[in-house]
Amino acid sequence: MMSDDYLVDCKIDDDDYDEEEMKIQPTPTPPSEFCSSSQVSKSYGETRDPYGANNHLRMELSDVLAEPASSHSYERVWVYSSIGFESARIWSYRCLTALFAVPISCLSGCLFALLACLHIWCVMPCVQVCHTCLPCVRSLWMSVVNIFIMPLCMSAAHCCSGIYVLFSNE
Repeated sequence: MMSDDYLVDCKIDDDDYDEEEMKIQPTPTPPSEFCSSSQVSKSYGETRDPYGANNHLRMELSDVLAEPASSHSYERVWVYSSIGFESARIWSYRCLTALFAVPISCLSGCLFALLACLHIWCVMPCVQVCHTCLPCVRSLWMSVVNIFIMPLCMSAAHCCSGIYVLFSNE
């Protein structure tokens, strides 16, 4: 353990900062023309993804299909294709989720349970055995170094001790 002599007292002046600057502001939602309807209706904390792990999966029709300003189809074609895209995306997601969510969540739970069991009962005991055996291995390694490697290095040092290198500016 470290003694208290090594601890440093750090004084912070609270007068330098305003209380308004120190408050954490919530993440504002983007304007409605730049986000999907699910982002507009729900705030950031009310979603099933409170930490934003899957923000890259939020998309709407304009993220996939877009018409340049030089060529436009009929307005009704664009509206109906948008409705078709959104409904196909939502209903296919719901159907696939209904089919695969429970089995995949069970498999994921079993996988994480297996990993936790292996970590607790196999990996950590091996790590503790290594920590326990390392002082013995270290003393054995130091003996090998002192008996075999150090004499070789010492003789190479004595052989090379008579070599002198002179640099000249000619």
